[in-house]
Amino acid sequence: MEEPFALIDRLRGAAAVQARGQGLGQGLGAAERSGGMPPLVPAQLHEIHALLPEEAASGAGLAVGCLLAARAWPVLWLRTEAAERQGGRLHGPGLLAMGLDPEELVVVVVADDAALLRAAADGARCPGLGSVVAEGWGAMRGLDLTASRRLMLAAEASGVLMILLRIGGQVVPSAAATRWSVAPAPSRAFAAEAPGPPAYDLELLRRRGGPAGARWRVEWNRDTQSFDPAPLSGARLPLVADRAVAGTPPAPVRGAG
Repeated sequence: MEEPFALIDRLRGAAAVQARGQGLGQGLGAAERSGGMPPLVPAQLHEIHALLPEEAASGAGLAVGCLLAARAWPVLWLRTEAAERQGGRLHGPGLLAMGLDPEELVVVVVADDAALLRAAADGARCPGLGSVVAEGWGAMRGLDLTASRRLMLAAEASGVLMILLRIGGQVVPSAAATRWSVAPAPSRAFAAEAPGPPAYDLELLRRRGGPAGARWRVEWNRDTQSFDPAPLSGARLPLVADRAVAGTPPAPVRGAG
């Protein structure tokens, strides 16, 4: 028979997970009514998919906005060497423009997808982190239902916001609480034709415990650290990719900024 105190701890944990799931549903419901995007729920695994490699900057921008909206810092951002070659390094001025303090960010470059998933699981177990972003390009070998459950369980135990950022890869079954598809959207121009805030076309591909398929057009509001409904006019705005240094060999570990 299970010890009483162990049973109490297990039930408390189950109640906490259920409460987080209810918060997710309530937040998405509010977003569907308002036209904005809710903060991603911490202590969960979420997926962001940029289906085309040329849309990688929008995927990274959405991930940054999500962790800022959730106030989930410090941030561990994990990338593969292939991501550095294909997409370029994260662009410090772009991160600053969105409101991310470089002092709250550590970028780690690993050899391949297997190392990326191992590092993501280790990071998701660390309660001293606010969020972990694991950025993978193409078909992520080793990413399956078992690997994603490992990430989800680690995030639930530590309270970390775990974001799996997929660039140009096929959607595979996973334990993610939500899965989002993102593409760049036209941004509205400011006075004197200055570029406006980053804008995104979003589709909710998966929602655990509820319907999916909703679509939004949102823009990043740096002042409120949130995604607001976006108007349907303007010019495209590039975001956080910096391809000028894509050919530079990556350092194993470094801070951005």
